[in-house]
Amino acid sequence: MKIQLVAVGSKMPAWVEIGYKEYARRFPKDMPFELLEISAGKRGKNADIKRILEQEGIKTMQAIPKGNRIVTLEVTGKPWTTEQLAVELDKWKHDGRDVSLLIGGPEGLAPECIAASEQRWSLSPLTLPHPMVRVVVAEALYRAWSVTTNHPYHRE
Repeated sequence: MKIQLVAVGSKMPAWVEIGYKEYARRFPKDMPFELLEISAGKRGKNADIKRILEQEGIKTMQAIPKGNRIVTLEVTGKPWTTEQLAVELDKWKHDGRDVSLLIGGPEGLAPECIAASEQRWSLSPLTLPHPMVRVVVAEALYRAWSVTTNHPYHRE
C-alpha cells in the first residue's frame, strides 16, 4: 500500500520539509509515504476565494489515482487516538488500495474533495496551520505503523 499526502500549497518553510522528510523516510519500502503538492491559487486583496477553492479542488481530484481511498483532514472530522489510527491503518492495508490523504490550503478543502472522501480525520479541534499538518500527519502515521508492527518507537 502506498500512502499519498496530497497538500495544497508549496514553498513551505524549511522546518516543514525537514520534519516531513524525517518521518517519510522511516516508512518501510512496502508502505511508501509520498507528498504531492498542489499549487495554491493566488490570494490577493480582492481574490475570489470560492473560485480559488474550486480550482484547487479540481487540481486535487485530478492528482489522485483512480481507486485510491480518499481521507480528508478536517477540523470537523473524526479524532483518532494513536491506537485507533493504527487500527485504521491496518484496515487500509488489508483493503488493498492505496490511500490519498488530503490537506487543504488556508481556507480548507474544496467541497468536491470533502464529498469524495471515504473518511474524515481530525487531528485536533484546534485549527492548525496547513504547513504544520504535513509534519503532524507524517509523525502520527509513522507512530501508528510502529504500533501495528510492535516497533519500539511508540511507548505507552
